[in-house]
Amino acid sequence: MSGNKAALAVLFLGLGALEALADPQACSPDSVIFQTGGDTVTVRVELADDESERARGLMYRRELAPGNGMLFIYDSPRAVSFWMRNTYIPLDLVFLDQTGTIRHIHRKAVPLDETPIPGAAPGDPRPERQMILEIGGGEAERLGLKVGQPMAHPRLQQDLASLPCG
Repeated sequence: MSGNKAALAVLFLGLGALEALADPQACSPDSVIFQTGGDTVTVRVELADDESERARGLMYRRELAPGNGMLFIYDSPRAVSFWMRNTYIPLDLVFLDQTGTIRHIHRKAVPLDETPIPGAAPGDPRPERQMILEIGGGEAERLGLKVGQPMAHPRLQQDLASLPCG
């Protein structure tokens, strides 16, 4: 390969690597960014990052605007289970591991249902989750969210993140 072709190949590979980073301007505590194929999707979030906020979650709310949700953050990965006690709106629960990768999606959780919703599909060899995004029922499909897609957020450990913030 000639010097010019080799330089172009290195430049091209370098540009491809940059696409794996989230836009640092858009990476903020009040939003999450998902890489969905060739596109990115941003969801505005409220944080539930302590015990009392996680316990209350979206209970007692009567509406949740499209493109908005609540991000539950744990200090370290753990097995989790949610329920819909005192939650009046259907929700999609998006379960993420410590890299910010979607590992499981529970779609259209039934309002007021107290049946436990596990954070992992049966047989998942790594059922620990670090973050859970609650969005309106049907939003995961509308936004194109799928298992295996990466999410960016500044509270992820950036050296482990599948989609780092810049």
